[in-house]
Amino acid sequence: QVQLVESGGGLVQPGGSLRLSCAASGFTLGYYTIIWFRQAPGKEREGVACISNSRGSTDYADSVKGRFTISRDNAKNTVYLQMNRLKPEDTAVYYCTMTLWSSSGATGTHWGQGTQVTVSS
Repeated sequence: QVQLVESGGGLVQPGGSLRLSCAASGFTLGYYTIIWFRQAPGKEREGVACISNSRGSTDYADSVKGRFTISRDNAKNTVYLQMNRLKPEDTAVYYCTMTLWSSSGATGTHWGQGTQVTVSS
């Protein structure tokens, strides 16, 4: 089974930075996409950043573009989310997901347990 373990969350003041990590295991060498989601109280779950293993292409939500950077270390099976210039509205539980793909389309998505990010002065 695929296992995803997030780490790096915590309390930070506005304007500060955090780096989240997502360590993945239990998957074969197929095509996959890693997507970071976040969930804040009273708000819908929001996709914030994604990266593919085939070419390393990235995409970001407009709300975080220019402040967040997603990257990967293939040798360590780890994806990172560097979060800079954090704002109070970034406060949420952040989840790492892995979507597996076949030639016919997506075959399933796995979720980590989440890590809390709180931005407050």
